[in-house]
Amino acid sequence: MKFGNHLLKKQREALPEWKEYFIDYITLKQYIKSDISAYSIHFSPEKMKWKPDNNDELDFASDINFRLGKLQANISTFIKMLDKEVEKLSGFFDKNVKIIVEEHQSISKFSDLSAAKSLLKKIISLEQFIMLNYTGIVKIMKKLDRHSGLKLSEPYMFRLVYLPFYHSEELNNIKHNLIDKLSGTDTITTPEEKSAPLLKMPSILSKLDQTFIPPSSIMPQHNVLIQLSGRHGTDIIGCVLESMAKFNCTIIDFMLSRLYHNVTFGVLVRLTDESVGIFNHLSENARKWDAVLSFQIQDEREKIKHLLDEAPYDNRLKYTATVLNQNGLTSQFLYDWTKLLLETKISVEKMIRLSKDKQLNSIDFRLSVPNDLDFDDLRKRLYQLSAQHGTDVALQNLNVFRKNKRLVVFDMDSTLIRQEVIDEIAKHAGVVDEVAKITASAMNGEIDFKESLRRRVALLKGTPVSVLDDIKKILTFTEGAHFLCRSLKRLGYKLAVISGGFMPLATYVKHELGLDYAFANQLRVSNDGLTLTGETYGPVVDGIRKAELLDVIAQAESVSPEQVIAVGDGANDLFMLSKAGLGIAFNAKPRVQQQAPARINQRSLKNVLYLLGYTDNEIEQLASY
Repeated sequence: MKFGNHLLKKQREALPEWKEYFIDYITLKQYIKSDISAYSIHFSPEKMKWKPDNNDELDFASDINFRLGKLQANISTFIKMLDKEVEKLSGFFDKNVKIIVEEHQSISKFSDLSAAKSLLKKIISLEQFIMLNYTGIVKIMKKLDRHSGLKLSEPYMFRLVYLPFYHSEELNNIKHNLIDKLSGTDTITTPEEKSAPLLKMPSILSKLDQTFIPPSSIMPQHNVLIQLSGRHGTDIIGCVLESMAKFNCTIIDFMLSRLYHNVTFGVLVRLTDESVGIFNHLSENARKWDAVLSFQIQDEREKIKHLLDEAPYDNRLKYTATVLNQNGLTSQFLYDWTKLLLETKISVEKMIRLSKDKQLNSIDFRLSVPNDLDFDDLRKRLYQLSAQHGTDVALQNLNVFRKNKRLVVFDMDSTLIRQEVIDEIAKHAGVVDEVAKITASAMNGEIDFKESLRRRVALLKGTPVSVLDDIKKILTFTEGAHFLCRSLKRLGYKLAVISGGFMPLATYVKHELGLDYAFANQLRVSNDGLTLTGETYGPVVDGIRKAELLDVIAQAESVSPEQVIAVGDGANDLFMLSKAGLGIAFNAKPRVQQQAPARINQRSLKNVLYLLGYTDNEIEQLASY
């Protein structure tokens, strides 16, 4: 809800005698639009084009002079309008404080707790009324700055520091006295003890009637989102925290972001009623460090959670999406990706750059997702977006298991190695075309994997066993395979290869990459051990068997399915990809990519580390060990 509508809503709900004292936010806003925006010195690109002096249009210097003249007159009128609203608010506050003082004096002589509760409620309502209208003043001055192109909000807000409603010692003392009375302590509050009620808040809440006023209003502590941006990183952090300590604020949450030398430090704080001077202190610090200060006062009665690092919505799910493209993420892709998020009402909570190359290759998005979202439809749209831009988008649950994986299971052919082993054997056996036809039949769904394997292996009958050693010499490992496996081992992972190929070559790959397990089909050899018989023995490692073996290894290592990663490229890998906590289709066929939980269509297996949330700096640390 826009602030103007929110203010009107509060005005309609207010006591009849309070309604006329709300600032006239709408009229002030309309004046800015009608009498100030048109003369803004925020010029459009067309106005800023260089034009010759003989041009018929008003020259730049004259235009500036004209606009500033209009702004001088109209802003003066606006300030007078706003001053009247502030004086009206200040007069209302003074009048009510006098009434409260008189009521307090009358009840101080008696132990009337109901009257004390009523008066405390009135004080709290008055403070909330002032804070709401103060927020309106802040917002309308920011609108003036934005629409005029001038920076007038800071000097104007400084003027308000000297008004009674900005900080009323008398009202604070009465409120503390009432809280003490209601909590049973009934002590006199001295200037040195001003912060004591905040510390006694739990006991106060337990002794007060919880129904008479919302607990959050017992101490009118307002949540304020404060942000300071500039080029002095640690200094900016220090000056914000200095203000927090000086005014005894409670820090609820914080956020720090850095882009090269520019730093933004934000804190969500809860103010005590004595803390309003913090804005003056922060402004002085902002000027000192040439920083930009902004703050937003929140309505304490609204339920606000983790404004800095989480989207403040209920019934949301936490996901992470890793986007990557080895050739760089284009602005068009990022725009289309953002449009998809907006259309599906997915909120971005955080963005982390994973790659450190000159071009932007990979970003990790932390997302807040509606729990009623159609995830099947979302995955289809993500696949279409990925295919359109040649950019991978891997969506995962954001939970403790994301970086707590313990087992990685790889397919071998076209995953850890670039070749298909049976095709390489077929070349030596002179049956390439025949094997290719059977493979095509299997891919077209005419025969299943087991029958396809049986027919292809039968064609290899009589091939020398020594051919397998020749193939080992020509195997080409996929780019990044050695680095990935070495890095994962240093992180404590167990690694396995489960292949629909053949055990002698799977064992070789296991040795070369330092894997812990290898499973594949067993080729039967002749009695003299010199030739292949054209048969296999033992269980056939098809898609279902791959998933079963993944389970067996996980159980042997005491690893839950959520802690398993599976990487493969073929249709017979889909079973284990869906079984694992993270299943990755690596440069797979389109049908496999459509069904797989995640996909990578880049050259290097190193990109798997990005899907685990590791940055290039962290990956380099792994490489240096």
